[in-house]
Amino acid sequence: MHKYLKPSCLLIGCGALLLAVGCSSSMKTPAIADVAVSKAAVENAASAGGAEFAPVEMRSARDKLALANKAMASKDYKAAADWANQAQADAKLAESKADTASAQAASAALQDNIRVMREELERASK
Repeated sequence: MHKYLKPSCLLIGCGALLLAVGCSSSMKTPAIADVAVSKAAVENAASAGGAEFAPVEMRSARDKLALANKAMASKDYKAAADWANQAQADAKLAESKADTASAQAASAALQDNIRVMREELERASK
């Protein structure tokens, strides 16, 4: 035993190392779930037209998802979960913007149809 290293210090150091390894592996499962949910959110946003109606948010969501995957590959589960949650938030915003734009387009088309029908009714009643 080294003269400067006390057995109690060695024991505490080993305990801290085991705790760190245990925490790291216990964070893996939630991080995997977060990344999977974020991937689905990005796909949903893309399907809703996010790339067309919210390109900045979609690009941000995809970039953050890529960072989450990179963090998973390097076993940095905390960073992976953080990036995944940010990607999910960006994807949900993109999907909301796309849904809003689609609803506005549908509303405008409906208003145009109503206008045309009124014009036809006015012509028919003269």
